[in-house]
Amino acid sequence: MKYMLLIHQGDAPTPYDADEWERLSEDEQKAIYDAYKGINETPGVSPGLQLQSAESPTTVRVQDGRTLTTDGPFVEAKEALGGYLIYEGDDLDAAIELAARIPAARLGGAIEVRPIAEW
Repeated sequence: MKYMLLIHQGDAPTPYDADEWERLSEDEQKAIYDAYKGINETPGVSPGLQLQSAESPTTVRVQDGRTLTTDGPFVEAKEALGGYLIYEGDDLDAAIELAARIPAARLGGAIEVRPIAEW
């Protein structure tokens, strides 16, 4: 089964917030980078891309046949996605185990595991 793991950064420190990131020791920062590298090298993982800050998106809606754009995120910044990856594993338990390894899950964020519809 294929799963998409959506990484919600929440309060997890990232390099985008220099003050929060600098509160981590150099060893803690390296451990986070190494953890993401290890996840991306896990068999069955197709790494996604890191997304820019929650303030950077343009939200698109179509209303009455017109395309409307709004600068900024649709959701609250604390709920914004930090990235994603695709995982092909045996079952949901394997996907949950992988999600628990993602640093954001333990540093104030959350990981949404969503099965991918196969057509």
